[in-house]
Amino acid sequence: MPDLIRGRIGGVAGQIGSIAVTLFGLLILTFVIGRVMPTDPVRAIVGEDATREVYETVYRQLGLDRPMWEQFFVYLKDVATLDFGTSIRTGQPVLNDILYVLPATIELATFAIIFGAGLGIPLGVMAAVHKDRWPDHLIRVFSLSGHSMPIFWTGMIALLVFYAQLGWVGGSGRMSQFYIGLVPEKTNFLLIDSVLAKEWDVFRSALNHIVLPASLLGYSSSAYITRMTRSFMLDQLGQEYVTTARVKGLSNRQTIWRHAFGNIRVQLVTIIALAYGALLEGAVLIETVFAWPGFGQYLTSNLLIGDMNAVMTCVLVVGVIFIALNILSDLLYRIFDPRTR
Repeated sequence: MPDLIRGRIGGVAGQIGSIAVTLFGLLILTFVIGRVMPTDPVRAIVGEDATREVYETVYRQLGLDRPMWEQFFVYLKDVATLDFGTSIRTGQPVLNDILYVLPATIELATFAIIFGAGLGIPLGVMAAVHKDRWPDHLIRVFSLSGHSMPIFWTGMIALLVFYAQLGWVGGSGRMSQFYIGLVPEKTNFLLIDSVLAKEWDVFRSALNHIVLPASLLGYSSSAYITRMTRSFMLDQLGQEYVTTARVKGLSNRQTIWRHAFGNIRVQLVTIIALAYGALLEGAVLIETVFAWPGFGQYLTSNLLIGDMNAVMTCVLVVGVIFIALNILSDLLYRIFDPRTR
């Protein structure tokens, strides 16, 4: 028992150490990105017409006259105190800006991954079961289309058809203009805030607006999930235990879903976690098409004007999101696969 306890403590300590090293490496990467970007942070603040004296004053205030190692330790201290500076574009602390825009992207990505996994996993299983037959070919064409079509193009076509022509869904933005300001922003998750405020008209409007962009993102994500599920299932269906299960008289449904699919759940956890992370940091185009005030649009807008405080913090947030998703994947491994406990 003491050996078991020591082993578990060592495992936890090792995991914490690995996370700490990864975070430190991410901080170094973020700092380097902020220094090698071909933009002048001082000029972005003072403007092109500022005098030399004003430029040098701001240059010193930003600490850019100090040695690089000293600038890095100042950056570490600021990150440790959650001081990420002020955004040039908004004039607000960058942390406040991100806490405001990130929930919009989380809502969008969460709906998208639910749609993508709910569609991609059954299609992947079906394609593997019907390998090299017409259902498999049809599903592979469907997946290839979702992966290859530019999402900004599908977004514009979908807006034209389902919003402008048919009127089935809401248009751009997170809700109708009529409802803006009716719901107190407690969590910045519009669907949650509208429920807390019992503003059901706002909730329906928000749901109506999120359906189309989330479906398009989910379709793009489902293409990847479908292909990986098919690959994993084909590997399992070729194993001897599947043949044994069928010889014992188990139904095709039990063999496929209870045994074969049960053995790929751990692999799918990683695939879905990575797909979700990609949706969180890669929804820039769909947010632009649908005027969705989310994290991707915030990052792009600040990158275009050289707001390095905002850009560096966004890069850091993306890295932390992927680290958190990897930790969550490890925890789910322990749930789905007792051998890893």
